[in-house]
Amino acid sequence: MLTWLDPADPFPPVERALRRPNGLLAAGADLSPARLLDAYSRGIFPWFGDDDPLLWWSPDPRMVLRPPDLRVTRSLRKRIRSRVFRVTADTAFEAVMAGCAGPRADADGTWITGEMFEAYVALHRLGHAHSIESWAGDELVGGLYGVALGRMFFGESMFARQSDASKVAFAYLVRQLERWGFTMIDCQMATAHLASLGAREVPRAIFLDEVRQRVAMPPVPAPWSFEPGLTDSF
Repeated sequence: MLTWLDPADPFPPVERALRRPNGLLAAGADLSPARLLDAYSRGIFPWFGDDDPLLWWSPDPRMVLRPPDLRVTRSLRKRIRSRVFRVTADTAFEAVMAGCAGPRADADGTWITGEMFEAYVALHRLGHAHSIESWAGDELVGGLYGVALGRMFFGESMFARQSDASKVAFAYLVRQLERWGFTMIDCQMATAHLASLGAREVPRAIFLDEVRQRVAMPPVPAPWSFEPGLTDSF
């Protein structure tokens, strides 16, 4: 049975999450910064549409990417080294979220509701949510955003308006996180796109063990920026 939460209620144990749909744990509560940070530290994330109640998820297995497993194809490496895109961090968070919330050819509507938008902008202002941007000149053409706790990064969404723009942003993020000592990136649920970049599924218990260890580590101060010479690592 699905647990319904009032704003002051704690999350139930993730082991109570439903098998169908995989990972649905609870409904209700709110999207306050404290609630969101508590959720991520427990391996839980919100995902719901405009017509849904606030839904919380913790799927099993969990899709993750370990930085050494990043798959950089020859064509992607060529894109990166050509510097066709200029890649930045924490420069245009709201614009990246808006890009991720925009219409997609392969989906109807968006799960990034107005409520979600405001909640993650608040997290960004507190230094917990981060964006990576790909630029063609002065035009934002792709990017991604997510949440960082300690040395754990929880990916949320990405978008591209030009071919490979989001992949280049993701590759930069992964290389930089590796330099900072991040050992795992949460990709939430399995997709063919994430698998093509090297992500794979792991049992939720293994995921949660590592999350508990990584979120307790000192965070990288915000705003983020890329270290010099990152392009040469590809």
